[in-house]
Amino acid sequence: MSTVSTPMVGSTPLISKDRVIDWLGIAPFIIFSLLFLLIPTLYLVAGAFLTPEGDFTLKNIGDLFTPSIMSAYWISIKVSVASALGGALIGFFLAWAVVLGGLPASVRSTLLTFSGVASNFAGVPLAFAFLATLGRTGLVTVFLREWFGFNLYGTGFNLLSFFGLTITYMYFQIPLMVLILTPALDGMKKEWREASEILGATNRQYWTMVALPILWPSLLGTTLLLFANAFGAIATAFALTGSSLNIVPILLYAQIRGDVLHNPNLGYAIALGMIVITGVSNILYLMLRMRAERWQK
Repeated sequence: MSTVSTPMVGSTPLISKDRVIDWLGIAPFIIFSLLFLLIPTLYLVAGAFLTPEGDFTLKNIGDLFTPSIMSAYWISIKVSVASALGGALIGFFLAWAVVLGGLPASVRSTLLTFSGVASNFAGVPLAFAFLATLGRTGLVTVFLREWFGFNLYGTGFNLLSFFGLTITYMYFQIPLMVLILTPALDGMKKEWREASEILGATNRQYWTMVALPILWPSLLGTTLLLFANAFGAIATAFALTGSSLNIVPILLYAQIRGDVLHNPNLGYAIALGMIVITGVSNILYLMLRMRAERWQK
């Protein structure tokens, strides 16, 4: 009866049993990434440079600069920037309050638990929640009108608009900022503050000359991540505004469902543009994150 032996180099096996088990453990993730991320991305990139007949062309890339498509990109960028900046600003002060502000430990654990849930609360449920709260017949809208005589929509506010979508996005942007920035604030060493106080620095000088320069890569990197997070969101925007707000994900969704642009390969080019923008944001985020981690070692 023959046995299968493990290839050896001297007395050391080339492939250990533990190494095989490790690779089997991550195999589902690798397969999932290939099937639903890498292969579809390569298919989109290739399709952006082809005609429906399969011939090479640059026309699809050139058509991205038509007024309607450029307008959709511009609106998406503005919504993403506004929600990212708002989420970063509010999220920073929330994280600062629970980490460095001296609040009870129970507040920190409650906020982090809520942030973990709220950062993943999006899509149709989030759109419905905001419609039920700030819609024309929403709870807050009716409460302000009936109890205080204040007509929210009389001021020009409209939930189904750029401003309304930005506020809705901030619901999951703020907790995401808290989750990512909390470890960076935890990494701030007490010795830095003590050294600055010994040298006679005020609290303002400590933050402007020590803390913020150290936190700046984390702050900017997380803001870029929030931008990419908002730029690719579609379910919340579509459920909330329908087609009334012409952003890139909704334009691409309409293209995939109904071929409104009468050229499926132009849809691939639109998707390629989104991949480039979000990819650049994520690469910059990773670079800034690596720089920030140097201070935490």
